Amino acid sequence: MPIRYFFKQLLLPPGGLLLLLLVAWWLRRRSPRLAALCFILGFGGLWLMSLPVTVEWAARILESEVALDRSEWSGAKQRAQAIVVLGAGREQADPAWSSDQPSHIALERLRYASRLSKASGLPILTSGGLHYGEPPSEALLAAEALQRDFATPTQWLEERSRTTWENALYSAEMLKAAGIQRIVLVTSASHMPRSRWCFEQVGLEVIAAPVGFLGVPNGRPFGGWLPEAKAVWQNGMLLNEAVGMLVYPLLYGDDAE
Repeated sequence: MPIRYFFKQLLLPPGGLLLLLLVAWWLRRRSPRLAALCFILGFGGLWLMSLPVTVEWAARILESEVALDRSEWSGAKQRAQAIVVLGAGREQADPAWSSDQPSHIALERLRYASRLSKASGLPILTSGGLHYGEPPSEALLAAEALQRDFATPTQWLEERSRTTWENALYSAEMLKAAGIQRIVLVTSASHMPRSRWCFEQVGLEVIAAPVGFLGVPNGRPFGGWLPEAKAVWQNGMLLNEAVGMLVYPLLYGDDAE
């Protein structure tokens, strides 16, 4: 995991763009034209990554699954047998809580899964393994938050996964053992296409329930054309999804049942 994390952070923006700027500085005397090209690509990439309007446009492309209509919530039990909510990282040792907590993106997913469960009566499976090998698992933190903060029980905990593919693989093992083939899948809207593909590859029928859409009007002054720190982070997540959607079929396309 640390090696994969190192290369991922080094190559994907902003790491890769910062490397281009470093190369531009190194080549400024040896090859001025190449240095200028690297500078333009690096600086231009960082500028685009910092714009809320880039978030909005990119998300509209990636968020291909529509939101589940609220009128369908109560009827989900006729179409599915369980709700699966995917983890989204954790905040470590938050002093306010004196313990690890689900990330704010994870809490957004959990809140939505709780609403769906209460409306439909469907049981919940939380999926998410250890954070670089350190307990507690994301699934356990999610289950604790569901019970404590949303008064919603969790029936299954999938605590082994480290990737979206493993979320699907190990969740499917548990659900199929319980005779479940049809699920409502809860995750972030930009993450849903890749997640749905994974769960369908392992033989589950999926009703998509995306949440946390970014492809909506950004509401910023000047239309979102001014740089913003939050946009860098959001664009990084979207780029990670775009790369994942390209790479996953190559890595796991032959592993389908």
